[in-house]
Amino acid sequence: MRNFNYYHPTRINFGWGRVNEIGKVVKRNGKKCLLVTVKPFPAMEELFTKVSKLCQEEGVEIIHYDGAIPEPTDECVDIGSEIAAENKVEVILGVGGGSSIDTAKAIAVGARHEGNVWDYRLGQKRIDSKKILPIIAVPTTGGTGAEVTNMSVIKSSKDKTKSALASWDLTPSVALVDPELTLTVPPQITASTGFDAFTHSFETFINKNSSEFIDLYALHALRNVIKYLPIAIKDGTNKEAREALSFAATLGGLCISNIGTTLAHGIAMALGGHASGISHGEGLAIFYPEVNRWTWRHAIEKYAVVGRLFNPALEKSSDESAAENCCDEIESFLKKIGLWISLEDKAVSKDNIRAIANDTLNLRNYTLHPKIANFEEISNLIEKSYTRNK
Repeated sequence: MRNFNYYHPTRINFGWGRVNEIGKVVKRNGKKCLLVTVKPFPAMEELFTKVSKLCQEEGVEIIHYDGAIPEPTDECVDIGSEIAAENKVEVILGVGGGSSIDTAKAIAVGARHEGNVWDYRLGQKRIDSKKILPIIAVPTTGGTGAEVTNMSVIKSSKDKTKSALASWDLTPSVALVDPELTLTVPPQITASTGFDAFTHSFETFINKNSSEFIDLYALHALRNVIKYLPIAIKDGTNKEAREALSFAATLGGLCISNIGTTLAHGIAMALGGHASGISHGEGLAIFYPEVNRWTWRHAIEKYAVVGRLFNPALEKSSDESAAENCCDEIESFLKKIGLWISLEDKAVSKDNIRAIANDTLNLRNYTLHPKIANFEEISNLIEKSYTRNK
């Protein structure tokens, strides 16, 4: 075995009905709380009200900021940070999908740091860990793993760039992972967030820095997504499937916190800076076919393992054959879950291709890939992802 390090500071409360513990959990971290969500809508309004009531019953004052948006921007984070600072809140509670939780994390930084939160993205101003407010996360989708990750992905409102704040102190103090909250997630969001969970585990597994310890998490999560995502898309009320996907999402978050993602994630993040209306899972689905075809020969053993998770009949094949077939299996999976899509399908202009490639090189993800891509190779992969044979 290779040497490895593992660390994670989040207390995970997992299981059906765990959201009912939220009042007591928040109270342990502060008496004045900023609840961060998207604008209330029918499927979530009852939950937001319930969470507020449970906290208030424990003597916690709730200030509700409902300005979180898909693909959160520094602008919406700065507004939330001002509200948190003005009200002298002691704890931040993010309830929702990955965007809401990432917004909550960024607000936990912005509330006590000077200037625009964008100034504290990777490689810029240092985040003072002593100034970060405690964070509690309650995910309502089975995908992003943001409830346990040590980063917050946000987008600049001005320069079409997507980046992240990163610090172990951005990891939520407590994650309440209640699969019941995912039962109302519609099929399209179930598919995109579920595929995001798949990619987190897959990319840590093929990562240059992968470890035997994290591989245990990654492979279990991959099995869950492969088996249960199609079931949950077809029947969102299937409790076994929803539980398995919630667990896979949390495992994926633990994976990427310790190992990181690779090239496809970097391209998808860069795409998010130049295009709107594309979920992160959709962006990953767009690039996965071409990235896998370009990669598998440089990680044959790992691709073979995943290929056999999809298709046990590949146990009889050589590693090389199983690895190549893994690409076919992932593409068939994308078709099965309704994510066989292209840049053209999402109305992304070809004029953005080289800018997306350039921004990919500004993120470290590509450096962790089994094969390091240069600008022209990345541009070519994006170009090939522009259309998709139906």
